Amino acid sequence: MKKIALITGGARGIGYGIACKLAAENCDLVICDIQNESDYQANMDNLRTLGAEVLYCRCDITDAAARKNMLEAVKSRFGRLHVLVNNAGVAPAVRADILEATEESYERVMRINLQGPYFLTQLIANYMIEQKKSAVETVCCIINMSSVSSTVASPSRGEYCISKSGISMATRLWAARLGEFNIPVYEIRPGIIKTDMTAAVTEKYDKLIAEGLCLQKRWGYPEDIGRAVAMMVRGDIAYSTGQVINVDGGMTIDVL
Repeated sequence: MKKIALITGGARGIGYGIACKLAAENCDLVICDIQNESDYQANMDNLRTLGAEVLYCRCDITDAAARKNMLEAVKSRFGRLHVLVNNAGVAPAVRADILEATEESYERVMRINLQGPYFLTQLIANYMIEQKKSAVETVCCIINMSSVSSTVASPSRGEYCISKSGISMATRLWAARLGEFNIPVYEIRPGIIKTDMTAAVTEKYDKLIAEGLCLQKRWGYPEDIGRAVAMMVRGDIAYSTGQVINVDGGMTIDVL
């Protein structure tokens, strides 16, 4: 039986890179995003070409009713769910020094990057527990996408850093709570990944990477993240709940 994976923010960028890898790993997919499916039709068609059955759910993860409706759609289509990838997230609309940043920006980033995933995990974890109780052999996992910004301070986007630091603690909390049900919870910390989110700072990071920001002198790509997720979904590190994988080209290694 094929595994069913729900990927938030899965229609483009890192989420789409993850979706492509999981489709190639013989998973069927639930793609959650805030735009219409027609806006990403080419990407959805490609996932289907890779062999995946795709359920597209237009869902704002900050909306409790929308989260519940999405889960009901998953139950109706597949009757099961094995993987949750909490990938959806945003950068501040305006990079502002923390001496000047607004409460509105802080609240927006926190709701999307931290509150939404926290309560989506609560909802999905309870459904996974139900499945495990009725069929103990069911294999599930939860994967949180944080960032090197969970530990590396960027005073021009403090709300983003705090939200990702919160995701790191959420990973530990959910790993601790779900251990009794044998549902591992993992965290991936991407580094500088070439996506729409980083498009506005391409020149800046081209220069920094060339100057040695990362030990591996290149950008990361969504498929780099996808490979790490695929490893977790396959169960290659099933006895490693709560663990963090840095996919950052060695950016966070201290070197003398």
